[in-house]
Amino acid sequence: MERLVAEFKSRNVIVATIKNAHHGFDVDQPGKDSFRHRQAGAQEVLVASEKRWVLMHENTPDLKPSLTDLIKKLSKVDLVLIEGFKEDKHPKIEVVRQTRGQSLIAENDPTILAVATDVELTIDKTCLDLNDTIGIANFIGIHLEL
Repeated sequence: MERLVAEFKSRNVIVATIKNAHHGFDVDQPGKDSFRHRQAGAQEVLVASEKRWVLMHENTPDLKPSLTDLIKKLSKVDLVLIEGFKEDKHPKIEVVRQTRGQSLIAENDPTILAVATDVELTIDKTCLDLNDTIGIANFIGIHLEL
C-alpha cells in the first residue's frame, strides 16, 4: 500500500487511505491529555499541531460506521485506497502471497477485478505482479480513468 501511495503521489494524484482494523486499536497514549479526555467520556477529541491534526471519534457499541460513512469524512481527493473491508461492494484487488497459503476470495467475488500475487495462479481474473508497483498503479489508473 505504501508503494502505491508513493507512486500515485509521484503522478500528482492526491491519495487518501482507509485501513480496516479488525481489532481494538488506539492511536492515543495513556497519560496524554487527549487520552484522558476520551477516558472521561468525550465522544470526539481533536488533537492539532502546526504539522497535522487527528480526530478521534468513539463509536457507540451499536453503530459501526460503514465504508461509505468513512469516505464521506475524508477531504476531497483524487483516489481512496482501501485496505480491508472485504465484504463491501467497491472494486478491489486481492493480494495473495506465497507465504500465506491462503484460499482465493476472487473466485467467488465479482467485485475483485484483479489479483496481485507473487505466485502462479490459474484464475479468470487479471493477475498482477505483486512486486510491480507501477503495473498495479497503471491498472488502477486505467480502471478509474485517472
